[in-house]
Amino acid sequence: MVLLVDDQAMIGEAVRRSLAEQENIDFHYCADPHQAIAQAIQIKPTVILQDLIMPGVDGLTLVGEYRANPGTRDIPIIVLSTKDDPGVKSAAFAAGANDYLVKLPDAIELIARIRYHSRSYLTLLQRDEAYRALRESQQRLMETNLVLQRLMNADGLTGLSNRRHFDEYFDMEWLRAQREQSLMSLLFIDVDYFKSYNDELGHLAGDELLRHVAAAMREHCTRPADIAARYGGDEFVVLLPGTAAAGARVVAEKIRGAILARRIPHSTPSHGSVATLSIGGATLTPQQGESSKLLLQLADQGLYCAKNQGRNQVKTLERPTPTD
Repeated sequence: MVLLVDDQAMIGEAVRRSLAEQENIDFHYCADPHQAIAQAIQIKPTVILQDLIMPGVDGLTLVGEYRANPGTRDIPIIVLSTKDDPGVKSAAFAAGANDYLVKLPDAIELIARIRYHSRSYLTLLQRDEAYRALRESQQRLMETNLVLQRLMNADGLTGLSNRRHFDEYFDMEWLRAQREQSLMSLLFIDVDYFKSYNDELGHLAGDELLRHVAAAMREHCTRPADIAARYGGDEFVVLLPGTAAAGARVVAEKIRGAILARRIPHSTPSHGSVATLSIGGATLTPQQGESSKLLLQLADQGLYCAKNQGRNQVKTLERPTPTD
């Protein structure tokens, strides 16, 4: 696809005749340089033949305008000039021209230059299209991998993090807290009398109750660093990096209160015959050489205390004080 921009009709006719019998060359002529860019954008030529001297428009300026326009900036430009002047040639290449011919060039040379630059431009387009397709493919692959990663890390029933993902995240945060000597809080959450609930109402109802618990946890674990996970069965866990004991207790009470407020019927007579939660919490600053099991054990002891002291409550424990 060739676009000739030249104000002289006889030049346009001469070039047309030179290309008339050539297969796969489509010739277009623009006599008005002010319409050149608009016409180039419309027909999408693979080569522009550009005259340098035209009324009202400087050819070199027009070359620069092609290069500044996103729709024409990469199209090869062959400058046609009446002068075989090194200074003019240098200025043309500096403006963005790809080639320079003294008009009217020999038809064989003109055709050869047109085919060469067209092939180069089409190769460039194909390369850019291939890169675009590759980027899109990589983006789709990345999005698919993210989805797969989320599925690998998620509990299938509740959508919370699963035990494996929680363990990995907990170990990472524990080491970070050791380095930075920062606080870390952990909550263990257990559904009160879940077995009797399952036995009486069935597993489908039990699953729905677990989803309610998960929703309450998501609602009140909103910081990016917090993680809520299903630890196993009807037991859940919340890790709160950088959170003091008072803040952890607030989160625990909000989760407990959210389930209580739902008034989910439960046959067990205590607490108004609705589903409730027992929550154990622990907070400490990890010391060098300590195992993360210490925080787990403290939170688990807190949960044990909450259950033994009547359920539907939050109990927190602190680091044991060394004895003499």
